[in-house]
Amino acid sequence: MERKSPPRSFHPSSQSGLTLIETVIAIAMLFVASGGIMSMAIVATLTTENQGHLAARTTEYAQDKLEQLIALPYNDTQINTTVFPAAATGGTGMAVGGSSDPAAPANGYVDYLCLDGNLAGTGGCTAGNWYYIRVWQISLPAGTTDLKQITVTAKVRYGVGSRGIGKVAESTVTILRTNSL
Repeated sequence: MERKSPPRSFHPSSQSGLTLIETVIAIAMLFVASGGIMSMAIVATLTTENQGHLAARTTEYAQDKLEQLIALPYNDTQINTTVFPAAATGGTGMAVGGSSDPAAPANGYVDYLCLDGNLAGTGGCTAGNWYYIRVWQISLPAGTTDLKQITVTAKVRYGVGSRGIGKVAESTVTILRTNSL
């Protein structure tokens, strides 16, 4: 008995497979979607670096300077805290003055840090290529005689991916100090 094969159809079905054009369109749509996701990832990474890591670092550096100033004698006006370790003379110590605005630093109440956190002028970092600025102000609150307010602000020069544009990380810490310490 001879078996007959089924008749062949000369009309291909509509589900016979993908064409080259359909494949190219699908790949193009994939690239467009992944491009949108990648741009969001880049923005998220820059935001994390600028507002996360750099903000934490400016807070740490402001706190370090504040602790250095708190350790000074209350009436000292000579210790130089713009160098490390602090020098016995040539500075402003706890004298009233300074500025807490990084855009308007006061002489004797400002220091600059390199990218690694060391004072500018040490190692391979010079004063002209600083990455962080710290400014401080010592004031007497109104109506007080034995109380000083110490305010330290640390600011990064520019954020990652934003040289000269955008908001950069800045931190300010303040404490009141009495003469009784």
